[in-house]
Amino acid sequence: MNGRLKELSEIGQSVWIDYLSREMVRGGHLQRLVEEGVVGVTSNPTIFQKAISGSELYDEQLRELARSGVSPKEAFLELARVDVREACDLLRPVYERTGHRDGFVSLEVSPDLAYDTEATVEEAARLHELVDRENLMVKIPATREGLPAIEEMISRGRSINVTLIFSLERYRAVTQAYLRGIERLVDSGGDPSKVASVASFFVSRVDTEADRRLDEIGGHDELKGRLAVANAKLAYQVFKETFAGPEWEELEARGARRQRPLWASTSTKNPDYPDTLYVDELIGPETVNTMPEETLEAFKDHGTVRPALEEGLEEAREVFRRVREAGVDYEDVTEVLEREGVQKFADSYHELLREIERETSRAAS
Repeated sequence: MNGRLKELSEIGQSVWIDYLSREMVRGGHLQRLVEEGVVGVTSNPTIFQKAISGSELYDEQLRELARSGVSPKEAFLELARVDVREACDLLRPVYERTGHRDGFVSLEVSPDLAYDTEATVEEAARLHELVDRENLMVKIPATREGLPAIEEMISRGRSINVTLIFSLERYRAVTQAYLRGIERLVDSGGDPSKVASVASFFVSRVDTEADRRLDEIGGHDELKGRLAVANAKLAYQVFKETFAGPEWEELEARGARRQRPLWASTSTKNPDYPDTLYVDELIGPETVNTMPEETLEAFKDHGTVRPALEEGLEEAREVFRRVREAGVDYEDVTEVLEREGVQKFADSYHELLREIERETSRAAS
């Protein structure tokens, strides 16, 4: 095991890799990452687009799908099912060893459904049935319409990765949706110990948008690159407050698990910032950091391991105050980022479907 990843594990933070491809699974690379200390996998439409367009390992299945005449979306689901199932099977020993805490692979509902509660529930249920693995997490975006879908799926005993969380207010709403789902599950006689969930709080994009606005205003360079970490640190305090007290303890006694915060979008977009910034500053117990491989390799090489997540909380609150005083509207920043996040995933998803359509046409000919 890599020394730094081992230290993270000892503190209580799990490392997941933010990438998945058939080559990665079948070529042994994912197994090597697991041996180094990686204990989970996340994916999204952008990731699948890169994987499928960049490998010949999909060609045979694409030819079969071309002959069957299925739609590009159905073809994608068949391609993804193979990759996700194989990754789930590879990670099953981690899932068992950690008492079902880690060892998960995430697959996202179509971003076209982000503002449709009923369709999101339907597709999330379908993905769980399609992959048919206990250590699958289906990703549902934390839009307003996504919140009741999250609650519903949790109440059905399904493991969910809530994605595209940017604001503290929305994060609170996500945790409450999770708790309502767990309460419904318990009330119906279900077993909450079999349900796991993470709340994917996006980090670096907050700095990208806030820094852009600070540049437009002019000055305030001392505030650049600080809002994202402050935002995540205060979110962790919400996590600690939510999963504490008599009501939570009663659910926990019935087997319920805390919905862990997952730090997503942890690659550094600004080359002026340290390449491990959004890992080093967000280390703490009962959390997950899902890293793209470049960030993972940088952290393994020169990351700083210390339980930094609860350091400088007053400073984090001060950053919020000063950013507002500078003229940056935090609520607008996070609303814009949510809309853009959904749109970016939708754009990648549509490009992925076009790529599959091209590949199946090529394969058929």
